Amino acid sequence: MNAMTAVELDMAGLEAQVRGPLIRPGDEDYDTARAVHNAMIDRRPGLVVRATDVADVIAVVNFARDKDLRLAVRGGGHNVAGSGTVDDGVVLDLSPMNGVKVDPVNRIVVAEGGRTWGGVDHATHAFGLATPGGVVSTTGVGGLTLGGGTGYLTRRYGLSIDNLLSADVVTANGSFVTASEDQNSDLFWALRGGGGNFGVVTSLTFKLHPVDMIIGGPMLWHIEDAPGAMRMYEQVLAKAPDDLNGAFAFLIVPPGPPFPEELQLKTMCGIVWCYTGAPEDADDLLAPARAFGPPAFELVGPMPHPVLQSLFDGIAGPGMQQYWKADFFTELTDDAIAAHVEHGAKVPNIFSGLHLYPVDGAAGRVAADATAYSYREARWAEVIFAADSDPAGNDARRKWVTDAWDAVHSFSAGGAYVNFFGDEGTDRVRAAYRGNYARLAETKKRYDPTNLFRLNQNIEPAG
Repeated sequence: MNAMTAVELDMAGLEAQVRGPLIRPGDEDYDTARAVHNAMIDRRPGLVVRATDVADVIAVVNFARDKDLRLAVRGGGHNVAGSGTVDDGVVLDLSPMNGVKVDPVNRIVVAEGGRTWGGVDHATHAFGLATPGGVVSTTGVGGLTLGGGTGYLTRRYGLSIDNLLSADVVTANGSFVTASEDQNSDLFWALRGGGGNFGVVTSLTFKLHPVDMIIGGPMLWHIEDAPGAMRMYEQVLAKAPDDLNGAFAFLIVPPGPPFPEELQLKTMCGIVWCYTGAPEDADDLLAPARAFGPPAFELVGPMPHPVLQSLFDGIAGPGMQQYWKADFFTELTDDAIAAHVEHGAKVPNIFSGLHLYPVDGAAGRVAADATAYSYREARWAEVIFAADSDPAGNDARRKWVTDAWDAVHSFSAGGAYVNFFGDEGTDRVRAAYRGNYARLAETKKRYDPTNLFRLNQNIEPAG
């Protein structure tokens, strides 16, 4: 009998400690296991472990640390930079850890680290409750939350991190800790916006709010109306109560229902509204938007909150070549609007766009140093993104994104929402956190002094 190699012995030792499957190069499901949402990221890990519980997580963290292997942690896998995979190292895939538990009496939901937002919305909606959680239902709960967590409910109820009550975390030394205002409060502060720098978050507990039926959906205008539409949009939100949220977009209309044939594949601008207040007040609040156009297309009306959350899943699916850049904006000057319109009119395809998501209202009334997420004075988090299944057009799409970002960046607040940009280096990470960066680096030094968790928008441990 041939002696086992050192690598084989190591793998056998790990396999004895975990219940989830170990997937290696050459295994039948290896290519599926290594894939992430952004198909532009094509990496070949030495091992993928699908964790079934916290014990699996602890074993994998200890294994990667002790063997000095690079460790990627994957929840929903949507991160555009591809931080959920790695060449040669270990991928810790949390997707089997996808449980959700709702406490409707105390208005609390607990979601495991591999859960996606669609599962949370489904579970909480049965009780007429929700918490802020993105705009695409297939996004991972953990990744979106740790970066801040924007969504259609942000103006009314804040960011996802503003509703986070506690998190269970496996740290770099293999310890299992709970972070909250009362336990490991320094870690809790850092997790709220600091990304995956501090450990593997195995479950998250959020407070819930009464959200059931909302008034929502898109209004679209012709691209020549975009300058006025952007100004109208800015003015409507400036005067609106927190219950009204609206994401502005430059887009190409998809070729199918519910869009009329004459608008399909046209470049347009639009607003996706979400109103959580008294239904009888919705028409008055939306009257300026309807009076401005009127819209070339409108599909705004009562709908269950989870319907809005998943409305655009079909054009945001996996397997696309993705390139994104981002900024925060505190105002939309005439020059800023002109720059947005110039480049927004050149959106390359139906899978690409330029979007502005409101981050003011309740989210803007939190102190800048209360959480790691620091841009509390910003009114919008912007993302400019291009995607397609065909890699042949990557250079042209990347150029559109870069040209658009170059044109609008000078009007921005300087930093960007960490969930909206790729691997852009330390300066961009520092700009995202500003005055909070030094405290984050000190917290990193305490919980991850060797930077085991470095496949992210990385914060290096303080020296």
